[in-house]
Amino acid sequence: MQIFEELKARGLLAQLTDEDEIRDLVNNGKATFYIGFDPTADSLHVGHFMALCLMKRLQLAGNKPIALVGGGTGMIGDPSGRTDMRSMMTNETIDANCEAFRRQMERFISFGDGDSDAIMVNNADWLRNMNFMEFMREVGVHFNVANMLRARAYENRMAREGGLTFFEMSYMLLQGYDFFRLYEDYGCNMQFGGDDQWSNMLAGTDLIRKKLSKDAYAMTITLLTKKDGTKMGKTSGGAVWLDPNKTSPFDFYQYWRNVDDADVLRCIRMLTFLPLEEIDKMDSWEGEQLNEAKEILATELTTLVHGEEEAKKAKEGAKSLFGGGASSGNIPTYEIKDEDLRDGRIDLITIIHASGLAGTRSDARRAIEQGGVSVDDEKVTDVKKTYDPAEFAGEGRIVKKGKKNFRRVKR
Repeated sequence: MQIFEELKARGLLAQLTDEDEIRDLVNNGKATFYIGFDPTADSLHVGHFMALCLMKRLQLAGNKPIALVGGGTGMIGDPSGRTDMRSMMTNETIDANCEAFRRQMERFISFGDGDSDAIMVNNADWLRNMNFMEFMREVGVHFNVANMLRARAYENRMAREGGLTFFEMSYMLLQGYDFFRLYEDYGCNMQFGGDDQWSNMLAGTDLIRKKLSKDAYAMTITLLTKKDGTKMGKTSGGAVWLDPNKTSPFDFYQYWRNVDDADVLRCIRMLTFLPLEEIDKMDSWEGEQLNEAKEILATELTTLVHGEEEAKKAKEGAKSLFGGGASSGNIPTYEIKDEDLRDGRIDLITIIHASGLAGTRSDARRAIEQGGVSVDDEKVTDVKKTYDPAEFAGEGRIVKKGKKNFRRVKR
């Protein structure tokens, strides 16, 4: 099966500008394609995961990936799907985030000088020092405001108090210009992105056609959503990151191990590199077999992001914990720090928040009040509960929030 047909069979394809042309390009290794990443944090997250897997699949088929990091556009931020305006970052923060992205991408795609080797390009190279009047004459003249306002990218922002700023509205022009520059400078003939990026991507193909009388192509991939339609990649503690210092390999494994029954087979099909023939046999799985499917999903994805050894440790830690032993050193551990103490003691809210079981102290308080917290399998509902840190000496104690979120807490 060729790559285009495989992408379709895996349920990855959403919208395409020219299906026949795109099929020919990717199946014959003739696509030089780009996917954009806005450096809004110092790590990629689960929301980027499908894009990284797509880049890997297409590169393995002989196509050339361009990872475009938004050192320029990141100063504005994409308003697509947002109801608020992104906070502005310094150039130094943006540049550091871009470098962190490259290190993580190297686990998925191969960078180098070969025909199908990936390259990383930063749009700061042409955006940060751009002359505004020249940009308006060369680019702005090709954009119709009425058409722009009909784009889905701006729907949420237009509907909210404060509306859409010109600052944010310019994002479509900038992304269109990115595609134009990549076409001219690197022969980039295709853009891929999430389905919420369709309007921005069409801006690029239109600009190339108007300025160069050339054809370029765009394809969106299905967004990674749960059965209720909400995006995957969020927990009560925040985003699920690819950086092991922000989301441990164990927690990453557990996130996928705990996906809903209705989502697991779709995730296996869309995200793993298991052969389709093997996945097709799983379509009839139900009941206890779905738990096996979740283990397969969690193991495959943790291996992709963190390596085989970390995936093995995460799996062993989960089995130890759920098996009741809780003696494995592979369970995520939080060591109580001196700054966690107040008058020589530590309160339960601090334990839950500092260990990463909750994103905020308010979340930790609510979990305790709702009866969702236990220490060594003993439920604790007192939000004022404190401990002598000596109680966590030695092997420590297992603190649990909900049914599936654990930490070994030690002193």
